[in-house]
Amino acid sequence: MQLCAAYCIPHSHFLGAGSGGRWTALDRAKALSWQEYEQSVCDGYGTRSAEWDPELGGSRFAYVSEPVRCVGCELIEMEREQVPSGAEGRGVKIGLRPRRGP
Repeated sequence: MQLCAAYCIPHSHFLGAGSGGRWTALDRAKALSWQEYEQSVCDGYGTRSAEWDPELGGSRFAYVSEPVRCVGCELIEMEREQVPSGAEGRGVKIGLRPRRGP
C-alpha cells in the first residue's frame, strides 16, 4: 500500500487486476485503512500506541531501546554547533547532500 500511495494508484491496478486505474470499493477501503494505520505510527520511532497498550493486545515492554549511531545525524549535530545563536542563526536548517567526486 505504501507504493500505491506514493504513485496514487489503486491497489487492484498495482496487482494487475484493475480496470484502467479505476478505484473499486475494496481499493478505497484499503486506502482508507492504510491512511488510518499511517496516522497511528509515531513519526519519531515508527511504533504505534496499540503496540504499547496491554488493553489493545500490546505490552509496555514491546520494544527494547538500544543506542544506534547514525553518522548522518552526528554530522548534522556537529554542523548545528557551528550555527551562531541569536538572530543570525534563525531559520538555518542543516541537511545532507551526497559528496561529489572521490
